[in-house]
Amino acid sequence: MDQSKVTVRYAKAFFGLAKEKQLLDEVKNDMEMIGQLIKTSTDLQLLLESPVVKSSKKVSLLKTIFEGKVNQLTVDFLAMVAANKREIFTQGICLNFAALYRQDQGIKSAVITTAVPLQEDLVSQIQKQLESEFKTKVELSQRVDTELIGGFVLRVDDRQIDASMASKLRRVKETFLQTQINK
Repeated sequence: MDQSKVTVRYAKAFFGLAKEKQLLDEVKNDMEMIGQLIKTSTDLQLLLESPVVKSSKKVSLLKTIFEGKVNQLTVDFLAMVAANKREIFTQGICLNFAALYRQDQGIKSAVITTAVPLQEDLVSQIQKQLESEFKTKVELSQRVDTELIGGFVLRVDDRQIDASMASKLRRVKETFLQTQINK
């Protein structure tokens, strides 16, 4: 089965269950924490990806790791995923769950990319401006890409504003080349 289909199906099922049990906010926090833990812990990644470790052992280890730290519904879900031999998809399930949550709550996701890190008060001002513009809550994350030279690239959902120096220099170069060719 295609990974995206697996992750979407499990995320939708768990999202529906969490919403039905009115534990959506708590489970969302659990899923964010688990996704981040998988991303940063090579030991956990190796455990989930290992074909040598039996599913029953993975279920036991996941319960040991997460019991008491996350909602019991989340622990049971992780155990069920591992029992069904789908634990390799856990991080993707976490990402899809977060996307479903944002969609359900009307939250837009935005990324601002700059050449140097921005000060927190400036990021906060940008976030407030975006929330005012879109009339909804916006989760703004920040990326640093030194190749931009200066300026920024702002991406909100499928819209992008490229005000970077690198793109301006590229446009100047293209214009210059066009005028050279046309002569």
